[in-house]
Formats: sequence, C-alpha cells, structure tokens
Amino acid sequence: MRSETVDIDHDAVAAIRAERVDWRFKGLPASTFGTTIGEVADRRPDLFADGFVGPLVVLDADALEHNLATMARWCAGHGVALAPHGKTTMAPQLFARQLEHGAWGITAANTSQLRVYRAFGVRRVLLANQLVDPAGLAWVAAELAADPSFEFSCWADSVAGVERMTEALGAVRRPVDVLVELGAPGGRTGARDRATAVEVARAVERSPVLRLAGVAGYEGALAHDASPTALSTVDSYLDDLRAFAIELHELYEVAEPIVTAGGSAYFDQVAAKLGGRWPFPVLPVVRSGAYVTHDDGFYRGISPFGRVAGEQPFRSALRAWAQVTSRPEPGLALLTMGKRDASFDEGLPEPQVVRGRDGVQRPIKGTVTALNDQHTFLALPEGAAGEVEVGDWVGFGLSHPCTVFDKWQLLPVVDGTTVVDLVRTYF
Repeated sequence: MRSETVDIDHDAVAAIRAERVDWRFKGLPASTFGTTIGEVADRRPDLFADGFVGPLVVLDADALEHNLATMARWCAGHGVALAPHGKTTMAPQLFARQLEHGAWGITAANTSQLRVYRAFGVRRVLLANQLVDPAGLAWVAAELAADPSFEFSCWADSVAGVERMTEALGAVRRPVDVLVELGAPGGRTGARDRATAVEVARAVERSPVLRLAGVAGYEGALAHDASPTALSTVDSYLDDLRAFAIELHELYEVAEPIVTAGGSAYFDQVAAKLGGRWPFPVLPVVRSGAYVTHDDGFYRGISPFGRVAGEQPFRSALRAWAQVTSRPEPGLALLTMGKRDASFDEGLPEPQVVRGRDGVQRPIKGTVTALNDQHTFLALPEGAAGEVEVGDWVGFGLSHPCTVFDKWQLLPVVDGTTVVDLVRTYF
C-alpha cells in the first residue's frame, strides 16, 4: 500500500531543529533562549533539575513508539491503509514517524492544515470535508499543477457543493479527486441517504474538473460509547457505506476506489466491514489520529484495544505537570495549570503522581473538580491531604489529545524525566 515516492520532505522536518528557542515557547528553561531546538534536545536536560517552569505538557518517548508500532502492525494485519488525522497533533515530526511506520497518507480538515502539510512535503492527503472555498480550491489546484507526485482527495456530500467546486476551479491542469461522503440522520456531514449520495456522484462525473475517486464516511458522530447499542449503530452505518461503495462501482467502475472511514473509537469495526473481501479491488483507509498519544480519559475508555480481547492496548503518551501553588483549606490544593494548558472538553485531568521536594514520585489520590483559565482545583481525600504541599509537582493524565496539542507550540519528549527530543506544532 506504499509507494517508493518520498512521502514527506525529511529535510524540512529536520530543519525544525534549527529554530531558535525563546520566550514564545512556554515552559522551557530561560537558559535555552537563543539556542536551537536541536541543541536543547541534544543537551538532554532534566525536567526538574534544569529550569523548566510549570505548567508543562510532555510526551513519553516509549509510549509514542509503542503506539506507532502497535497501530502499524494492526493495520497491516487487518488489510487496511492508515491516513491518520493530522489535526490531532499538527506536528510534522510526528507525521514523519507515522509515515515511517507505514502510514499511507495524512488526513486534514481544512486548507490551513493542508498548507502546513505541504510546507513539509506531505505527498498524499485526504481532506475530510467538502472544500467549497474558492481561495482554498485555487491553492489546491496550483499545488496539484506544480507537483505531479502530490495526491489529494476531498469529500463531496451535495450536488450544490459539487457545483460550487466546479465553478470555483474553472479550468485546471489536473482534476481534483473527490470522495462522495455518505452520512446518516443525526450524524455530521455527508449525504443522508444513498439515493442522494448517488446524485452527488453523478454530479461529480459530470464535472470537467473533478474526478470520482471513491467513497468516504465517519462513524464517530453516530455513537459516543462502547455500549452494544452504539456498536450496533456503527455496524449498521458501515454496512450502508459498503453497500454504497458497491453500488457506485456498478455505476461507474472507478479503478480501485478509496473507501474510507474510521476515527479513533471504532476503527476495529471499520476494518471488519471495509477491510474484508470485495467483489472488486478497493483501497480501504482508516483515519484514526488520536492513537499516536492515546490518553487517560475518553479514548482509554472507548478504544478498541481496551475493549477487544487479545489486542495490545495503546499507552498514554501525554502527561501534564503542574505545581501546587496554594493550600488555602484542608482537602484543597490549587495548581498552576488551567484551561489554556490542558484539555477539559472530554473529561478533566486525572491526578496520577506527586513529586515532593525529595524528588520521589508517589501515587496520589484526588480528583480535579474544576479548571479555571490558569488554575486547577484538586480535591484531596482526608487521608491524603497531608501528602501534598505547596511547591510539590503533580503529574496528570489528560483526556482527548486533540485539544491538548493546540495549546503548546513545543512539547518535550521525555524518557523518565530526561528530555530526549522536542516536538514543534503548527496550529
């Protein structure tokens, strides 16, 4: 499922290490200002001995590698390609590692994300939306014309959308590949029934500047837990998506169409429904993105690898460190971390360890009850209240990585408390 063509510009990714560190990058030691990202990483500084300031979110090196290898092995074993959604991290260094581990391409949500991908030479992109913005379409057409190796597909879910795309593109050197998106009532985007989706496909076929390349869908908007009802809903939708792909092939015989679905919650079901035998060659693609870091919340509870027997679970690679700044009353600690530092949309941070002045890390009991912009409210049970003092550091697990990375331009990658790399994000 991979091409011999280079999938990302490794020189551009390597050049990230040459960027100078300064006050823009929160959490880093003042002693690093003026040095490069690469020089900081090569020094292998310690999180607690070398001047880092809290709050700080870090990535665990071993967990990252475990997740990358686990997903690559699973996709290969289940006959599906992987185009992870890059919006999770917007980190070209991680894109490169995903591609090195066999990813077929990278998924984007909008033109601005796509521009980041192309700045780093990402060669194959799925844009998981109907692209109707004339400026965005003009830019994509210019990229396709300038780079014959660039492979791009976007969604279409309405005849009106196809007409807008056709009008905006005008004359092009290379047609824009389009996947017809089938949705479902109560879902997100996508034609709400197969008859409408067929009409969209017909409109694409009529367009002189678009090319029908397959079908797309997204099951994650239809279910939000791992209950039997939710899993059944997902299966039913995927059955419909598969039937639509077969119907489309009977109408137009698209050569090896892309058939894609699969967020980070139900990709096992997507592989079971779309990765099996077909009456004609297809390229089944899953688009899971959160697997690269996993989490200690939403995805821990819903990931297939946590609920399917025999699968090796992903490991959370995210941890936030914040310092206790106040103990104003018994059973309450306030810490220097808030909504601008940590995710909170799919569950509040989970206290896991406390590191005292002796440098020893111990498990902590407690519950985060609220986040303000810059404060964490940590409720401590009576027996544990004396174990947390002003100045201590608390390590938190985080839920939903997609709303963590956007809060950090530079994240240390750690082995224990030693920084071994730094990951740059571009939001």
